Amino acid sequence: MNIEDIRTYTLSKADVDEGFPFGVETLVFKVNGKIFLLVSLDSQPLQFNAKCDPERAIELREQYDCILPGYHMNKKHWNTVIIDRTLTNKQLKELIDHSYDLVYKPKKKPKQ
Repeated sequence: MNIEDIRTYTLSKADVDEGFPFGVETLVFKVNGKIFLLVSLDSQPLQFNAKCDPERAIELREQYDCILPGYHMNKKHWNTVIIDRTLTNKQLKELIDHSYDLVYKPKKKPKQ
């Protein structure tokens, strides 16, 4: 995956916004105002931070060298994923999906 693939995939999800609240080098994706994905635009290879269930985060870090504790994030709840071709596009999308699902809370429709 490249940055455009990540951006297109992430923006296809419900209620997602993008922005640069931390400067032009970090693209941030939010759902309902909460961050779930940060992409470092100036890193080579490309990498992103994704929210993760704490137990799963540890398992992933033990299984893959390209998954590290979240850089500049709460290391219990965030992973940094280095896109170095170790993980397939499907696996990368699953990590993005998991992060999104941890944060996304659909807005309730008012009862009529």
